[in-house]
Amino acid sequence: MRRLNVMRGGYLLMAVGLVLVKWPLLPSAHTLPLYEGVTVCLLTAMSLLAFLGLRYPGKFVPVLVFETAWKVLWLGLVALPQALDGTMDAATSEIVVNCSFVIPIIAVTPWRYFWRTYVRATGERWR
Repeated sequence: MRRLNVMRGGYLLMAVGLVLVKWPLLPSAHTLPLYEGVTVCLLTAMSLLAFLGLRYPGKFVPVLVFETAWKVLWLGLVALPQALDGTMDAATSEIVVNCSFVIPIIAVTPWRYFWRTYVRATGERWR
């Protein structure tokens, strides 16, 4: 039960953080540059899934993994090369700070469960 509540804390962090940062931008998403509008919509949808994770923490583990994957990929493939080259600007630095909130998500994700359930388990039959 404790582990599920810790996971709920991760979902709550994601959901509330995105509500505060992305939901206010949603009504004007159509006026944003194309990929900023896409990002606002995608992350708003993620917050809705995170709210469902509060109720069903085990069933929504892939949401935690997706959150971890995209942030780690962005940090490794975009931010790190810029940091090493000394070309990181203020906007990228701000995103690095925002992406650093992935650390608690990584900590609350049940990685052994994810591996056992989604990677090692036999897949469903194709029809």
